[in-house]
Amino acid sequence: MSNSEAVGEGLSLEYHRMPESGPNLDRAASPLARGDRRTISGPSPITVTERRVGHLILRGPPERLAAAVGNRLGLALPIEPLTSSEQASVCIRWVGPDEWLLTLPLDTLALAEANLRDAGGAEIALVDVSGGQTVLVIEGDRAMQVLMKSTSYDVGLQNFPVGKVVTTTFAQAQVVLRRVTDGTFELILRRSFADYLWAWLRDAATEFGFVSQDDA
Repeated sequence: MSNSEAVGEGLSLEYHRMPESGPNLDRAASPLARGDRRTISGPSPITVTERRVGHLILRGPPERLAAAVGNRLGLALPIEPLTSSEQASVCIRWVGPDEWLLTLPLDTLALAEANLRDAGGAEIALVDVSGGQTVLVIEGDRAMQVLMKSTSYDVGLQNFPVGKVVTTTFAQAQVVLRRVTDGTFELILRRSFADYLWAWLRDAATEFGFVSQDDA
């Protein structure tokens, strides 16, 4: 059977073949290579951007992690449940009593991880999960309405203010959801759900309009 012959449900072998591997390709390659990025015209379109960043899970005593994060990243560790702390392109989110999720530019990931390990010592644990997750940013005047179609969690501004973080179900997938501004939301999701959620968002935004934007 040639590479162009159809297999399975009419899909070519190219669809089933994994891309070339390698440390940089694995971390930076978009899981949305097959996502439909065509614009949908509408009266108030939402913009969806995929952000390719580094992801670190941090676990350990809050006081120890707070010192390490503050000294090495210049960032306050969010101690209150469901909160986040952000500075420039670095953000850390409370996801559990002794667990935080840190995102930062890929080119600073290795150094940040080494610095945090050095500062935190054996009392903390760090896990690089960059290869398993991706980030979608949803913004626009109708972004909240699109989210209301997608999750049962109350995303109204009073219940879900800027900076709040929740782990919730979004279109039957588990995501870490954060409100960035009044009209901007961030979804952190497993890469294997990326195509599915992208298609869901395009469909949910049809009445308003949809624009895909590449991460700068």
